[in-house]
Amino acid sequence: MNNRLPAVAAAFLVSVSCAQAVEDLAPVYVDVDKPDVVAFIDEMVSEHEFERSALRSVLSKAEIKASIIKKISTPAERTLTWAEYRKIFITKERTKAGVAFWNENREMLVRINKETGVSIEMIVGIIGVETYFGRITGNDRVLDALATLAFDYPARARFFRNELAQFLILAREEDIDATEPLGSYAGAMGRPQFMPSSFRAYAVDATGDGKRDIWNDWADVAGSVANYFLKHGWRPGEAVTSQATLGRQWRGPVPAPLNTLKAADTVESLSRKGVVFATGLCADSKGELLTFEGSSGIEHWVGFHNFFVITKYNRSVMYALAAYQLGQAIAAQVETDAG
Repeated sequence: MNNRLPAVAAAFLVSVSCAQAVEDLAPVYVDVDKPDVVAFIDEMVSEHEFERSALRSVLSKAEIKASIIKKISTPAERTLTWAEYRKIFITKERTKAGVAFWNENREMLVRINKETGVSIEMIVGIIGVETYFGRITGNDRVLDALATLAFDYPARARFFRNELAQFLILAREEDIDATEPLGSYAGAMGRPQFMPSSFRAYAVDATGDGKRDIWNDWADVAGSVANYFLKHGWRPGEAVTSQATLGRQWRGPVPAPLNTLKAADTVESLSRKGVVFATGLCADSKGELLTFEGSSGIEHWVGFHNFFVITKYNRSVMYALAAYQLGQAIAAQVETDAG
């Protein structure tokens, strides 16, 4: 999965510039004799039964890349509005690609849907937003990305050392050469962009071939996305979101756009406050009023339980709405083409 990570202080960027100059001259590899690397190796040997010399050999092949630190530590110039964010993902080209993907993998997608209850449009929407149906999966070696951030990015070293450990364990479990898998600059892997810890927890072998291949096997990719949703509480058949307006009963100012990741209200309480929306959910079902800056002005949506399950994949309400809308657009076009 993609991870949205905060920027470090500007002073740290000075060291990045210096490191970049070194990187431009020659590759820099992990120093397996550095105290923090030695401590990591000790932990992997004692807690996970790794063979010391083999682990030192693998880590010594990990390249420390200043370009990775630059990407993760350079903040975006400004936060995108919903209108700008939506234009990236909800396009005719991406929808067309999604329709082709659906048609080419229809039998498999129907099977995954029947086995898990996660809708095809949601699975397709996630894959479409994450990697444009496998077109954009990242060009950095996962080992390089995680080692760089584990040992040369103090702001998130603890997080990435854990992900590096998880990656090395999964490489052993799956009989993968740890120097080969490619992913994003943050270590997210394959077509669904799972971090290593998510791979170990949620990836599945949907083909029965004994491997969980999220790089090449679309069934494993779709099955793993569906399993991630199930493990985070997806409710088959329930609504995800509904567009809303503020009715006459609404009192107070128009809510500002916020990245709210939990539903605090209910269908009934929102209706009483003057939020007008359509749903077949029960009155006590959880719901949250969400506000977005759309291309035609302010938009309001009510996110239900399943909407906030999507935010477990990526902690952004704009991401959740984009994945949902892309899936809906693809499903609508598939239906139109069929009939």
